[in-house]
Amino acid sequence: MPGQHLPADHSRGDANTIGGYVAVHKRPAAFEGIDGVSYSVEIVTAPTGHEERPWGAYLLFVQWSRVGATSAEGHLETDYLAESDTEEDARAIVGALALSQVRGVLHALVAERAGGAPPRRWFDVLHDDGDVSDDA
Repeated sequence: MPGQHLPADHSRGDANTIGGYVAVHKRPAAFEGIDGVSYSVEIVTAPTGHEERPWGAYLLFVQWSRVGATSAEGHLETDYLAESDTEEDARAIVGALALSQVRGVLHALVAERAGGAPPRRWFDVLHDDGDVSDDA
């Protein structure tokens, strides 16, 4: 299924925040992780189980398959980044995060998954292992 281009509507919010980006562009924001893999991000809300702050919001990063594929390969997620008495408030708090902050969260999650060591980008691994020729 081909993609659909929708023009940005900057009257709907601040495209420099994660919530504003979704409102303006009508699609999730996407980032390249420090591992060279593409991730899209969504704000997710869920009940916390706490009486005083029953709603929490967190970021869910969908990891996409490598070159040529269009399927999800995995995901990373944060703990609750906000808790509130309403679902809308929890979502708004996380939605106010700057895109640069969200990218930083993604990079920290990728590094944590790699055991704290800087992960090698997948295409560097292929090159170093001899799976990719320099003749291209």
